[in-house]
Amino acid sequence: MAICEIPHIFVINTLPMTKLYSYVALAAIAIGLFSCVPARKLEETEAKLKQCENDMATAKTRADELEKASKDMEKEMRTMKEANAALRGDTTILGTSLRVMKVQYDKINELNREIQRQLELLRKGSEEDSKKLAGDLEVTRRELLMKEESLKMTERELDLRKRELEDREKRIKELESLIAKKDEAVRALQKLIEDALLSFKDKGLTVETKNGKVYVSMEAKLLFASGKYNVDQEGKEALIKLAKILETQKDLEVLIEGHTDTDVIKSPNVPTDNWELSVLRATSVAKLMLKESKMEPKRITAAGRSEFLPVSADKAKNRRIEIILIPNLDELYKLIDNK
Repeated sequence: MAICEIPHIFVINTLPMTKLYSYVALAAIAIGLFSCVPARKLEETEAKLKQCENDMATAKTRADELEKASKDMEKEMRTMKEANAALRGDTTILGTSLRVMKVQYDKINELNREIQRQLELLRKGSEEDSKKLAGDLEVTRRELLMKEESLKMTERELDLRKRELEDREKRIKELESLIAKKDEAVRALQKLIEDALLSFKDKGLTVETKNGKVYVSMEAKLLFASGKYNVDQEGKEALIKLAKILETQKDLEVLIEGHTDTDVIKSPNVPTDNWELSVLRATSVAKLMLKESKMEPKRITAAGRSEFLPVSADKAKNRRIEIILIPNLDELYKLIDNK
């Protein structure tokens, strides 16, 4: 579409009307040819807008998948804690069973002493007493056999229970060890990033750990001009330093989220609203980090959150880019699945 403007034309009334109309028509055509804006530029803008909408939908889907994976991990962690509590309860049961077994051993020893006493009486007593003692001895012997068999079954059950508890305890220790290693790696990564970006600390950059992930937050004033999505020079320096660190961290997924304030954008041009602005800013950061490092593109997701995840009443702090570093938890999931 082209927009044309035809200015007013003043002519002298002394010309004949037929010639006057001819001159006016020719002038209008000439002015229209030189004042129309090409439709191609509008078509390019519409194409960019459609691409942005597609990128935004893809990014939102990827962000939702990562958020679901995070919730699944938290659920598995709760399951592990419940299993640990059950293990402690089973250990208490095992102790009780061992005490019961000791009581049974004491009873067996008491029965053996009674048998020895009765044998002594049998040797010393009369024939009649001997018969009675022999009968009592048989009864006692049978009771003893039943006690021994019961004790053997108890021992087998306790042994099986003990092995099960040992296996469960081993798995829990492996889980705890793996989680501890992951936590230690996350803390080390946070320290590495903080040291590398120390010079930007007072310029709206923060690094913190939450839910086993490292969050690198950069206020928009460090990266972009107002309402723009191309990264400024100072912001480029911070992002390049971060990208150089992350290119060596092969077991991390990188989620780049764009956030805006609640101020409404009123513009016919791109970006037309806060959703577009947040997506475009996140995408610009992702492209810059990939360009300036050897990071694998498949590890990076760019997403726009618009104005809907504020962190402060201060609008300036809500206008930000959050780079969320998510550890690869495949080993942990495998260990949890192999129950």
